Amino acid sequence: MSSKYHEVYGAWQKDPEGFWAEAAADISWYKLWDKVIDPYTGQYGRWFAGAECNTAYNCLDRHVEAGRGDQAALIYDSPVTDTVRTYSYSELTDEVATLAAVLVDLGVKTGDRVIVYMPMIPEAVMAMMACARIGAIHSVVFGGFAANELATRIDDAKPVAILSASCGIEGSRVIEYKPLLDKAIELSQNKPTSCLVLQRPQAPASLISGRDYDWAEAVAHNKGKDRKAGPVAVKATDPLYILYTSGTTGQPKGVVRDNGGHMVALKWTMTNLYGIKPGEVFWAASDVGWVVGHSYICYAPLLHGATTLVYEGKPVGTPDPGAFWRVISQHKVAALFTAPTAFRAIKKEDPEGSFIGKYDMSSLRTLFLAGERADPDTIQWAEAKLKVPVIDHWWQTETGWAIAGNPVGLGMLPVKYGSPTVAMPGYDLHILDEAGKPVGPGESGTIAVKLPLPPGCLPTLWGNDARFRDSYLAHFSGYYSTSDAGFIDEDGYVYVMARTDDVINVAGHRLSTGQMEEVVATHPDVAECAVIGVADQLKGQVPAGFLVLNAGVTKDAKEIEAEVVKLVRAEIGPVAAFKNVMVVNRLPKTRSGKILRGTMRKIADGESWTTPATIDDPAILEEIKDVLSGRGMTS
Repeated sequence: MSSKYHEVYGAWQKDPEGFWAEAAADISWYKLWDKVIDPYTGQYGRWFAGAECNTAYNCLDRHVEAGRGDQAALIYDSPVTDTVRTYSYSELTDEVATLAAVLVDLGVKTGDRVIVYMPMIPEAVMAMMACARIGAIHSVVFGGFAANELATRIDDAKPVAILSASCGIEGSRVIEYKPLLDKAIELSQNKPTSCLVLQRPQAPASLISGRDYDWAEAVAHNKGKDRKAGPVAVKATDPLYILYTSGTTGQPKGVVRDNGGHMVALKWTMTNLYGIKPGEVFWAASDVGWVVGHSYICYAPLLHGATTLVYEGKPVGTPDPGAFWRVISQHKVAALFTAPTAFRAIKKEDPEGSFIGKYDMSSLRTLFLAGERADPDTIQWAEAKLKVPVIDHWWQTETGWAIAGNPVGLGMLPVKYGSPTVAMPGYDLHILDEAGKPVGPGESGTIAVKLPLPPGCLPTLWGNDARFRDSYLAHFSGYYSTSDAGFIDEDGYVYVMARTDDVINVAGHRLSTGQMEEVVATHPDVAECAVIGVADQLKGQVPAGFLVLNAGVTKDAKEIEAEVVKLVRAEIGPVAAFKNVMVVNRLPKTRSGKILRGTMRKIADGESWTTPATIDDPAILEEIKDVLSGRGMTS
């Protein structure tokens, strides 16, 4: 089918307010807006000013009222506990309403903050929805985060209550949360008045009298009394949640998401970007601690009346590289959304894709990738093995939904490998040079969004308007700076090459490490890679490449390293000065799969560095340090 993208994007350009007002008709409102956007409020304007709504009602109650109560709302699949459980819309609504009443009993009021510190279990989604139901502002902190990192978030958000579990399960490891929670509260200046703790049998926790309450007991007590909390009307511009950006040090940066614009944008994407119908199973293989988990595990599928999937497992090792295919087959998943890192891990363990053939994958229509740059080699591998369209799309914690993508629901545009395709309606993208001047097609610069940002994007940072302006709006007047470098080609396709601080200066030449990674990834023996800029006395910076090889590769590592150097010299040229290449066993990553290139660079440059709180396995940094030392590359 031909794509309606250009027609729809043109309609938004012609009448932005009319476009979003029409999209807002898919949401139930207690009170309609005075203005679709009020340009004179907030930091750049506020969407649906004057309107009143409730996010949890739109995700749950209205589907029950419309006769969809028996439909599956949430599937919980946990290979690490050998558990599968399905909640209908009626069941999930009752669970959320009961838990919301528990929060009220604990003294939580509309506008109060509640921290959610939980693993990938259904109760994490229920906790978020219960807060939204009573107008409390939730702040999900990734389960298992270090105590000091949790403490900084407690001090910034000042929660009256914390919802947690006794433990989480990461592959084969059981991580006790309660000691981390207790230590964080001890370290924090602002003490919550209560903690609600879900006891898991893998590691039950001791509770502190007068502060800690047993989750199951409190819920059972309210169920016995049939005590439920109804949805509270809040302003569309009131905060729904605060999400602290991962890997922060010092004062955390709390991204705020509002209620009204957030619902309108996410609901629009489910049909138009993802091509999902109500009742279909949509699986975002992420974690509720990250923005993908907020937008596409918790909120968007339920706003749309689809079925969401909460997966407590890994792409490999729980139990094998066929884990994702088993879930897709068992639950008839229509679309999978995950990080490219997950597919690189699967490809490394099963390069031939032999596990795919063991499962019925006929339900899967599309695979969506985001979170890190999707190298063409990974996309092409997935296309060949899964035989479905593989959609790269690009967005940020700050935006809450895609800045650029290939809109399946409007009819796919031709794929250009290396590009997440085109700007979504609402995003007026420009490539700016250092002086803030637009550059031409194919020319690189900073990717910026002309203000106002569309509905669903952050209106500010929690309690810090000045920092919001300094971080995002001050660099280019009238624009939001994405801090990503890239270019737009003559067809309007966006290419995101690197974070602006990953553009390195080699003897006066500005080069993208992301472009080098694209070339390196084409080598048939390379499973995944990272390229960083290392300080050099002569050239200023030189690139260093790190390679993880596919399972079963028998060729000598030195031979592969030499072949990769030749590849980069052939594709980019000698100007790249690409000669430092090393095979490593694994790359350091956050738990969401992002490679910690900044920390690797600091190690190589001999700068002081700390282990990021979001790291999956701290031992990998020492492995990288040893490899660099062995090559004489640490200052």
